[in-house]
Amino acid sequence: MRAINQFGLRTIWIGSCISCLVASCDLIRMKKANSSADQERKAIARVNDAYLYLDELNGIVPSTANKEDSAGRVSSYVNSWIRKQLLLNEAAKNIDINEAEVERKVLDYRYSLIGYEFQNYYIKKNLNDSISPAEIEAYYKSHLDNFVLKQNIIQGTYIKVAKTAPRIQRIKELMYSTKLADQNELKSYCLRFSEAYQLPDSTWIEFDKLTANSPLAEIPNKIQFLHNYRYYETSDEGYLYFLKIDTYKISDNVSPLEFVQEDIKNIILNKRKVELAKKLEDEVYENAAKRKDFEVFDR
Repeated sequence: MRAINQFGLRTIWIGSCISCLVASCDLIRMKKANSSADQERKAIARVNDAYLYLDELNGIVPSTANKEDSAGRVSSYVNSWIRKQLLLNEAAKNIDINEAEVERKVLDYRYSLIGYEFQNYYIKKNLNDSISPAEIEAYYKSHLDNFVLKQNIIQGTYIKVAKTAPRIQRIKELMYSTKLADQNELKSYCLRFSEAYQLPDSTWIEFDKLTANSPLAEIPNKIQFLHNYRYYETSDEGYLYFLKIDTYKISDNVSPLEFVQEDIKNIILNKRKVELAKKLEDEVYENAAKRKDFEVFDR
């Protein structure tokens, strides 16, 4: 679980870097159009002494965009630029801005973004995304405390049908039948007549999610209900509800492996990504040290 957090924090941090980079670059751009080079460029917007030039829109619109989309993107960018310039002008009136510090941060963010892009390239190139069932099970068994259920889950059958649906009296019989023909008939029936359904398989599903928008959602003590019932029927003004519970797990117990295996896959993949990112940093550093590409001087 920690691997996901580390990688997620890195993504959030980079997102913050992007926002600050854009704002800082806009601040640096605030200059007077008094050079001959600027006078030859086509200005498309102005805020006080800051100008936005046509050539600065390069890359804003993809080559595949149609005329309408292109105009919309350009208009949106220009409006955003004006708002940022106005905000920065107002900031300059109210606070002291250390432009040397801003430029240093811009360079730091630029290096971080470039490094992040290279890191992504390296990870995509080297990531092994194949995860065996044995690896998933091993991680599960060694981290059981991380997989405690926060909700009740069940395996079973759930069917919601209108009271006017045909052959309602046969639904319970089909739900309990182990004959393949009856199981196929139940599936066909659900496809044609049910408003919502869950047919029996190895899938675990949250009990509250399964019974949402039904009278079952109003059961006051869900745990006691699961302990006492294997089959339950109820109704409201327009619908009938059929529930057959094959097995269940109560919240605060350890999740079944099947219920969390996709989460475990994501955890393992993110751990691999973090490890690759660290490996890249180490390789770059060690290779540069061997080539004596850097040195630290006494201060």
